[in-house]
Amino acid sequence: MRPLIAAAAALLCVASTATAQEGAADQPLLHSVAAAVDAGRQRADITKMVGFGTRHTMSDTRSSTRGIGAARRWVEAEFRTIGAACQCLEIATPSDTVTSARIPTPTEVVNVLAIQRGTTDPGRVIIISGHLDSRVSDVMDFRSDAPGANDDASGVSAVMEAARVLSKHKFAATLVYAALSGEEQGLNGGAILAAYAKAQGWRVEAVLNNDIIGNTRGQSGVTDNTHVRVFSEGTRAVETPEEANRRRYNGGEVDSPSRNLARYLDVLADRYLTNLDVVMIYRTDRFGRGGDQVRMLEAGYPAVRITEAQENYTRQHQDLRVENGIRYGDTLDGIDFPYLAQVTRLNVVAMAALASAPPPPSGVELSGQVSADTTLRWKPAPGATGYRVWWRATTDPQWRFSRRVGDVAEATLKNTVIDDWFFGVSAVSADGFESPIVYPGVAGGFFPPTPAPPAN
Repeated sequence: MRPLIAAAAALLCVASTATAQEGAADQPLLHSVAAAVDAGRQRADITKMVGFGTRHTMSDTRSSTRGIGAARRWVEAEFRTIGAACQCLEIATPSDTVTSARIPTPTEVVNVLAIQRGTTDPGRVIIISGHLDSRVSDVMDFRSDAPGANDDASGVSAVMEAARVLSKHKFAATLVYAALSGEEQGLNGGAILAAYAKAQGWRVEAVLNNDIIGNTRGQSGVTDNTHVRVFSEGTRAVETPEEANRRRYNGGEVDSPSRNLARYLDVLADRYLTNLDVVMIYRTDRFGRGGDQVRMLEAGYPAVRITEAQENYTRQHQDLRVENGIRYGDTLDGIDFPYLAQVTRLNVVAMAALASAPPPPSGVELSGQVSADTTLRWKPAPGATGYRVWWRATTDPQWRFSRRVGDVAEATLKNTVIDDWFFGVSAVSADGFESPIVYPGVAGGFFPPTPAPPAN
């Protein structure tokens, strides 16, 4: 028997091992919040946003009925209404005055945030975001109608619906509902959010950026209402040259915190949603394109982009027109509202699961070279009453095997050769909520250590 096969056989015979799906406790809360998502409310939200005519970043900010100013004030008012019902939301409007190639005159770019403070771990933050601004064919055209129904009123509707559903519950960690501006002009909203998070000292565990999530009929004519794509970076954008050298030698190219966040979403969809499967895309974003999650990644925060499975480019960044029998433009009739509600449910379930679980373990280390055994060590995670160690073949896309190890900070897998597997650790609460899995070292850390300042 070859060594790798022997190791696999030994692992499969170990007591208390489980696949990713079998290992987690079923959580009634997650079924409940998924069921509470209302496609009708989302239709009303998108209809209202489309009704502002254009939400271009440089459009009117004074009108009460047209332009980005009216749209963001409406979102803020909706957040305040939700907050009044639960007495649990703080509203913030971080902004910056931006001048750039796509914003030739100084323009104030304003985000609208609703913040639901965590009960026991308020410094740990889970963010859902979508961008409020819209555009037509000419990115500089701020006068023409730009409905932006799918790009990205769909994402903002998911943010607002998440606030309505989750504000009825209490969570250990803080939830942030973020309607961003200036995305089409250079991902400005994401940059403003990242700067605000840094200034607030937030320990951002996850950013779920929803951008173009409501269409099911692609430009090719293919219809798909059962899949959603989750894009995640492979290696951390803030990786240092020294960290990159270590990662290239020992592995971690497919185990950034963002990638393991994508795996977490995939498992939750399989367990808690019907007829919606996550397709993990091993890219930061679509080829040659970008979204606000990029700015969060550049700040060192784990982030993914959530996007529909089939895009229709005749309905993105287009003037409203009919040409060669094709209707162009991002209008309300391009939204499949039951599908949009399903993607929103994925977000709501993920936020509730993340905010109920302990934080991912930090300081995860791995040892076992020139040994028949592999040892994992980690720092205790606040709120954890136990941990689970995970392993998978180096070519597996998803974690396959696990073992509960109790409330300890070290575990050894006997007769498990370190060279042949990838390993990770998750933290588990007393009621069975589980954190994302952390790959060892800085490459996989959700809260990597801040480098020490250089000595004088």
